[in-house]
Amino acid sequence: MTCADCLENLGPFIDGELPVVEAALVESHLKSCQDCAAAHRRLVETSSQVKGALTRYRAPDVLKARIRASLADAGTEALSQPVLMATPRGRVWPRIVAAAAAVAIVSSALTFASLNRSPSADPLQQEVLNSHIRSLMPGHLTDVASNDQHNVKPWFNGRVDVSPAVPRLDSIGFPLLGGRLDYVEGRNVAAVVYGRRQHMINVFSWPAAAQGDLAPAVSSANGYNFIRARRNGVEVWIVSDLNLRELEDFAERFREASAR
Repeated sequence: MTCADCLENLGPFIDGELPVVEAALVESHLKSCQDCAAAHRRLVETSSQVKGALTRYRAPDVLKARIRASLADAGTEALSQPVLMATPRGRVWPRIVAAAAAVAIVSSALTFASLNRSPSADPLQQEVLNSHIRSLMPGHLTDVASNDQHNVKPWFNGRVDVSPAVPRLDSIGFPLLGGRLDYVEGRNVAAVVYGRRQHMINVFSWPAAAQGDLAPAVSSANGYNFIRARRNGVEVWIVSDLNLRELEDFAERFREASAR
């Protein structure tokens, strides 16, 4: 391997993107060439400094859903084109590349968030989180889309074992978006969906297995906040990537409005 070839491949080598054979050639060359080894060290140091100075933001649920939808649309359009035909690159691939870049940015932010949090040790909490994340996929958020509680609440009749609370909280900034049928702990459960700016809030409810009320308990995992409570024989889980202060405010307003 020449010095020119080595220097051209330093970036992919540092990022672990080279095939095994090419990576081995670069590594061998670096051991025998002081100039390329020095360039390698400088690039590693620069990369570390840049990564260390980055400000990482957690992507809101709506952005994640839009990226997934963009990828799905771009992939469908690309697959619909004839293979090896004169397909204008300017129409399809820039969308795929842009969506992939956005996913990379989101994934980086989510990975950073995950590394700074312990994984959930509560299997039920993980089930609720999985259901919340699934709901963010295109077309999965609601089965009945409505901001009218008189449309959403009756929709659950005959579909779940307990009728969920569906208060309207639009006036305080938590608009009702609708509801859907979900699956937690081996049973159908009600999921009522609210919004807060670019964030989605899922309120899951099902008949409680344990007796007695349970005061609201707060927990966090993988960048999401959870509020769990039990009252009047109903288990309630609220989950969102909304900040905890606002989610607690939502939970309190939800409880008060449900009681009325």
